[in-house]
Amino acid sequence: MSATARLLFGRRARLRWIHLILGGALAMPYVLVGSVVVGPVTGATDVFGSLPLQLASFGVGLPLAAVTSLFPLTRPLESAAVRWLCGVDADRLALTPARTRGEKGRTAAWFTLHLGFGGIIAGMSLALPPFAVVLIVLPVLAGLRDDRLGLPEVLDHTWALALAPVAGTLSLVALAGCAAGCGALLARWAPPLLGPTPRERLAAAEARAADLAVRNRLARELHDSVGHALSAVALQASAARRVLDSDPEFAREALAAIEDTTRRTVGELDAVLGVLREGDAPGTAPAPTLAADLDGLLRRTRAGGQRVRATVDADPEALPPLLSREAYRIVQEGLSNALKHAGERAAVELRITVTGGALEITVENPVDGPAPSRAGGGHGLRGMADRARLLGGTATAGPTGTRTWRLHATLPTTDPYDRPRRRGPA
Repeated sequence: MSATARLLFGRRARLRWIHLILGGALAMPYVLVGSVVVGPVTGATDVFGSLPLQLASFGVGLPLAAVTSLFPLTRPLESAAVRWLCGVDADRLALTPARTRGEKGRTAAWFTLHLGFGGIIAGMSLALPPFAVVLIVLPVLAGLRDDRLGLPEVLDHTWALALAPVAGTLSLVALAGCAAGCGALLARWAPPLLGPTPRERLAAAEARAADLAVRNRLARELHDSVGHALSAVALQASAARRVLDSDPEFAREALAAIEDTTRRTVGELDAVLGVLREGDAPGTAPAPTLAADLDGLLRRTRAGGQRVRATVDADPEALPPLLSREAYRIVQEGLSNALKHAGERAAVELRITVTGGALEITVENPVDGPAPSRAGGGHGLRGMADRARLLGGTATAGPTGTRTWRLHATLPTTDPYDRPRRRGPA
């Protein structure tokens, strides 16, 4: 019983009723225009004094409404009303003006249905409630029976008079049922008639995919830069604290490295957030590259006490800018993992070579404690693999021995899409 009452009189039903009443209000000008046509044709002087002539005027006005629905703002305005009053999700509706012939035709069909159902429900809402109230109070108000008020003669009978309140109540319930039914139908028909076309859905999907790609790239940049900086700063601060009294010079070097690391990371963070805020961040710090920033990365890592032996058999200046930037992030991720998992003052081996048209990056370090699993490597290893894959290369990380962890990445030095394709036999 409560479910039925909620269906007929709940908040959603009331909002949809308001939507129908708005449709009836929008239909009134078209009905007036229709009465101007129906009156002279039928010779009637009072069109609104006859229910058949009112319905005829209503029928003449609806095609006029379909024509005026071609106004560009009709679809976005109707979609907004359906979203807020009929409870239809916004992603199932088109909030842009109708442009093609098919979109305009569906918008005209919707507008006609809205005004048609709205006019009927609005008329019922004006006529039925007063009549129902009279029927409900008729048995207790003798004056109403004496005045008649145009009531049917059957109400002169005692049994009919006793059933009048029941009939009045049922008429109100019937009105609520009609309004709920019409509102539900319009809510069901709204997505097919006001929803986006396949072309619009494809454009929206492409926009979401592009936005997701940008967000993933920014998240990867933040993880790589800030995550490495925090690991390096923690190690450098720990090393400076331990040797503050015994080796003040080393402590000063560690503190200077902390200052340099945080300054560079703030610059990178500002650049990434600038892209996030404005889509483009002119004037912000450029992304670090292997050519310009490898020496500083190694210096800051060593300042924390980590012994890094680097072998660079490649010319970073000759690498394409994109490859140099992504290679820097991969080296940064490898050193960051070494900071987390290698033992104190453990030796880290870094090799950067160019072999067979590919840049190879290898980072090996001993592991102090249980070796991290590939599945539990976190977002950094997955981000590294994504970077390599986008460049047409590969990246792997995992244990190579009992106490050794190895990261290896192979990145083509040329665009994989620009490579000549092998021709098949003629």
